Amino acid sequence: MRSELPPISPSERLLCGPGPSNVDPAALEAMQKPMLGHLDPELHEILLDVVDMLRRVYRAQGGLVLPLQATGTSGMEAGLANLVEPGETVIVGSSGYFGTRIAEIARRCGAEVVEVSADWGEHVPNERLLAALDDHPDTRLLAIVHGETSTGCEHPLETLGAAMRGLDTLLMADCVTTLGGVEVDFDGWGIDYAYSCTQKCLGAPPGMSPVAASDRALDRIRTRRAPVPFSMDLLLLQDYWVERPATYHHTAPILHIYALHEVLRRTLDEGLKRRWARHTEAGTYFQQLVSCAGFELLAEPAHQLAPLTAVRVPDGVDGKAVQRQLLAEGIEVGGGLGPDAPAIWRVGLMGPNARTETADRVFESLAAAVDSQAVAVAV
Repeated sequence: MRSELPPISPSERLLCGPGPSNVDPAALEAMQKPMLGHLDPELHEILLDVVDMLRRVYRAQGGLVLPLQATGTSGMEAGLANLVEPGETVIVGSSGYFGTRIAEIARRCGAEVVEVSADWGEHVPNERLLAALDDHPDTRLLAIVHGETSTGCEHPLETLGAAMRGLDTLLMADCVTTLGGVEVDFDGWGIDYAYSCTQKCLGAPPGMSPVAASDRALDRIRTRRAPVPFSMDLLLLQDYWVERPATYHHTAPILHIYALHEVLRRTLDEGLKRRWARHTEAGTYFQQLVSCAGFELLAEPAHQLAPLTAVRVPDGVDGKAVQRQLLAEGIEVGGGLGPDAPAIWRVGLMGPNARTETADRVFESLAAAVDSQAVAVAV
């Protein structure tokens, strides 16, 4: 029986919300290349190339680095599932949706969670996190969001890592909105576990979660008492991604791997510092445009994330109506995430969209949409 449905024909979108960003055209082209099987030795060489490039992007020489066959949230859950056992204490810095999500997943893993909170748009001061650690010296893991996607706030991760040097507590960092767009130094900052995604600053399709685990994190996994969920077992995944001959674990998402390979290659060709600078330039430029136009930003100025900006919706403006108007023009921006979110628009300039030209287009459309509401009310 033939289907009566035509092929899908999605609309063109400029994806400038909190993610996904538009896919780098080179990544889409890579996904058109001949597909290998997941046990093909030729693919296994490609896997090693991906691991090597991810190490360089994370700046992680030791330990284990690989991309999970899942999303950033699964990277978050994999870290907690591998590093924490029931009854152990986890300290979580929470000042937005994804800090709260870390705490929720940690509780589901059976951890005793100490949540150190701040208002949305603020960062959790390192002094408060360290004080909580003093109060709970047996803490297994301290988790923080490097770039909070729900608020546009960047945490001072480098200084936190420096303050935790020599402690037994492991440091976990959410780098979902920072890897490839903001400086991340896994080794230099003393991070033990970090996770990210492919669809934001890297500019690949969603569906994979690059993770990095330190040597002492791996030691922790090897000595744990309770088993790790099979699909998230980093030691089993290591046998497929790194050890040779490869040991079957799952059917890998081959075309996503091609795309990730290509964006990592292009990231390194561009140069990490130049790529970070491009994201900083685009984000800072957009933030100056909206601020000069009278809009308020949610995040603390001293901790404003570059790739993602949370703009407060002005009083009397229907934020969702503005989003709908922008979408009708082919531009996607995000709104607040979750029931605790203030009225905001979240604008991401990530990956191939981290350009001042893109910032101009989004700002002009946003300002025009807000002005059109004001005119309609006046009439």
